[in-house]
Amino acid sequence: MKKSRKNKMTLLISIFFFLPLLLRLSTAAPPGPRGYLLNCGASQLAPKVTVGSLQYITDEGFISVGNITKLPDPHLVPILSTLRYFPDKSARKYCYMIPVLKGGKYMVRTTYYYGGYDGGKTPPVFDQIIEGTKWSVVNTTDDYASGLSSFYEIVVVAMGKMMSVCLARNHHTDPSSSPFISALELEYLDDSVYNTTDFKNHALSLVARSSFGPEADVIGFPDDVFNRQWHPFLDEHPVVTSHVNITPSTFWNLPPTKVFYNGMTTSRGKSLKFNWPPFPLPEAYYYISLYFQDNRSPSFYSWRVFSVVINGKTFFSNLNVSANGVSVYSARWPLSGQTLLELIPADNMPVGPVISAGEILQVFRLTGRTLTRDVMAMEDLARSLNYPPHDWSGDPCLPKDHFWTGVTCSDGKLARVTTLNLTNFGLSGTLPPSINNLTALSHLWLGNNKLSGTIPDIGSLKELRTLHLENNQFEGIIPQSLEKLPHIHEVFLQNNNNLKSKALEALQKLGIHIEL
Repeated sequence: MKKSRKNKMTLLISIFFFLPLLLRLSTAAPPGPRGYLLNCGASQLAPKVTVGSLQYITDEGFISVGNITKLPDPHLVPILSTLRYFPDKSARKYCYMIPVLKGGKYMVRTTYYYGGYDGGKTPPVFDQIIEGTKWSVVNTTDDYASGLSSFYEIVVVAMGKMMSVCLARNHHTDPSSSPFISALELEYLDDSVYNTTDFKNHALSLVARSSFGPEADVIGFPDDVFNRQWHPFLDEHPVVTSHVNITPSTFWNLPPTKVFYNGMTTSRGKSLKFNWPPFPLPEAYYYISLYFQDNRSPSFYSWRVFSVVINGKTFFSNLNVSANGVSVYSARWPLSGQTLLELIPADNMPVGPVISAGEILQVFRLTGRTLTRDVMAMEDLARSLNYPPHDWSGDPCLPKDHFWTGVTCSDGKLARVTTLNLTNFGLSGTLPPSINNLTALSHLWLGNNKLSGTIPDIGSLKELRTLHLENNQFEGIIPQSLEKLPHIHEVFLQNNNNLKSKALEALQKLGIHIEL
């Protein structure tokens, strides 16, 4: 998977900028949550803040780890004035768990402003993870040096009823610093938006979303009903103002009317050439959507024809652009390095080409997921333990270098939990019956803890080879199903509270190593 490029905010941090809608009102809205605006690091004493007409809530309840702090700069907008940071170096990841609609399409935006919260001068570099897939590297160094915050955005479909958004250390993370986050936002998107993407296997990471004209501010909510942020892009080409309002519902991806207020153009007979986005891209496939409108008042002559060429390859030939507007897109277009757009006019056109807005999102493959039954069993186990490891949230197995502590998993698109080793973790609590659903488990080691209650049935663990539950507080009958496990060769149950079973006698006769 290619690294996705971060997107830079173009406003000073002390100036208000538009941010996503918490619950977008719609008569066609599906039941359940529409989205969330989380002000990371906000305390319970001030759980809500308002930015414009939007209300952000504290991230308490969506994450159980990390420390919170408030930055001393009084000029920061509220959601940049607090943050949550994660100093625990033993944890493999730090995850938010957000309720979502299973199968729903969501835009996820993460915002970062360092503010020297740890006394340092340079922001830490770290990874962010979405639904078990490493999404991008968070590097806000350049933005912070310019007095700016940074944001990242991705479009992904929820595979379950909870969506995990995680941060994790990488080899670039300075040991003296910690990953942090200022805001986390989820917005439910209509099915029609970016609907040509195979979201079962892919996600879309934002590269650029621009309005081509002199608009000074970012266009967001309420102009964009999903509060996508359209940043102004302008070079030396002239700008024209539209004389006609268009209806966004007639366009792919429902762009806001405001992006058609202005357009970038050139003179008659000339091609409109510009580099957009203005930075090189990694070699990958990209979702590209471009929006056009003839700016003149509607008449028999208010149309223009031109071809769209990207890096010398025809994107769309002889596009007819009228005052009603038109959009063209490609769901998978190869790009690498600098991107040159050319709008080449047809012969004898009385006016030059024009463009109103555009979006580029990188298409990247999801790395897979853990079998749902295993995820549910591990989450049930986490709830049954008192103070489980701090990274026991999100996907237990993915990304594969960010397994839960004590967990080992199989490779492949559908990962399975194969080993659970929490020996000497000082855990208390019980073993839930759902442990029997971890049918790929070969080693279960929970010795030297303070676990209590009965040992549940484990008859479905046909791959189990070793079982270590010694030095705990288990009691009652050892499940008879233990003797029916075909690969078991080692069972340690000593130093518990009067465990009894005829199953052990049968296992001893088979030569199984048993300690009781």
